Amino acid sequence: MGKHMSDILDNENILAQKDPEGALKVAAEQFKQAAYDAVIVHPDHDGRQITGVVVTGMGGSALAALVAKAWLKNDLAIPFEIIRGYDLPKYVGSNTLVIASSYSGNTEETVSALAQAQAAGAQLGVIASGGKLVTIANEQNISHVSLPTGLQPRMGVIYNLRALLALLENFSLIHGKSDEVAQLSQWLGTESAAWAPEIPTDNNYAKQLAEDAVGKTPVFYGGALTSPVAYKWKISFNENAKNVAFWNEYPEFNHNEFLGWTSHPVEKPFAVFDLVSSFEHPQILRRFEISDRLLSGQRPKSTVVNLVGDSLIGQLLWGSILADYVSIYVATLNGVDPTPVELIEKLKKEL
Repeated sequence: MGKHMSDILDNENILAQKDPEGALKVAAEQFKQAAYDAVIVHPDHDGRQITGVVVTGMGGSALAALVAKAWLKNDLAIPFEIIRGYDLPKYVGSNTLVIASSYSGNTEETVSALAQAQAAGAQLGVIASGGKLVTIANEQNISHVSLPTGLQPRMGVIYNLRALLALLENFSLIHGKSDEVAQLSQWLGTESAAWAPEIPTDNNYAKQLAEDAVGKTPVFYGGALTSPVAYKWKISFNENAKNVAFWNEYPEFNHNEFLGWTSHPVEKPFAVFDLVSSFEHPQILRRFEISDRLLSGQRPKSTVVNLVGDSLIGQLLWGSILADYVSIYVATLNGVDPTPVELIEKLKKEL
C-alpha cells in the first residue's frame, strides 16, 4: 500500500483538489502565530490578589490552556484549572482570575461560564476572535485579546497560547513567557517546512506518519508533560481527518488501560503512537519502553514520535504543528476535506 499512498501524497494536484480551503497552507503558516503580538484591550485592573486561575473553554480553545498548564507547572504558585463545560466550580470568587476562551466568541458553554464568573465577582479575562464574548468584554471593559479571524479553532492554538500568556502576564502571574514563545517562531518555521506538500514522502516525516496511521484507529499516548500534545493529535485526527482517535497518558495508562490491550483479538485495528519528550520524568520514559515491550504481540508496536526542541514549550509546539500536518495528510488518504466540521455546526443549530 505504501507506494500507492506516496503516489497520492506526493501529487500536488491531488493534495490541492482534496484540500480546497487550503488547510495545508494554514498549517504551513502556524509558526507565525508564535510571534503574534497579543495586544490586550482594556488592560487596566484593580490589582487585587489572585489566588487561583480558571480557564473556561472547549476543544481547541481549551488546548492552549492545557499546554500552558504543563509548561508553567514550575512557574505558577497558584492553582490553575481548566473547565470544559457550562458550569464553574463553587470556589470561584473575587480572588479567582477567570479567563473565558472561545475562538468564535459564541461557544455556549463558555458564554454560560463567563456569566457565572461575573456573578461570582471574579477577576475576568477574555480570549476570542469576535462574537458575544468580545461584545461583552468591550461593553464591560474586561481585559481581552481579540484574535485574528478566519481560522478553524484547532488551527489557532498558538495564537490562543500567546493571548493566554499575555493575560497571565497582565495580571502579574508570570513574566517573560510570551517572549520565550516568540523566539521559537523562526525555528518552528524551519522545522515545519520539512513537512510541506512539496517535500516527497521519503524525506517527509509527516507523510510517513500519515501512512502509518491511515485505515486504523490511532491511539496517542503522552506523559505528564506531553499529554496536551496527545490530546491535540486526537483532536486533529477527529476534525481534520474525520477519523476516530483516542488518547491517554502515562503513568496512569499502566494502572488500567495497559491490561486492556492484553486480550484478543491479536490483530487489533489500531495504530499506537507514543509522543515522547526528553524533559519527561525518567521513570515515565522507561514506562513507555517497558510497556511496549511487555505488550509485544498483543497490540501493534508503538511508533515513537520524539518531540524535537531545546525547551519543553518548543517541543510541545513542534508536536502540535506536526499533528495538523499528519492529520491533513490522513484526510487526503481518507478522501475527505480537512477543513469543514459540518456535523459540529449542525449540532450547534439543533441545540
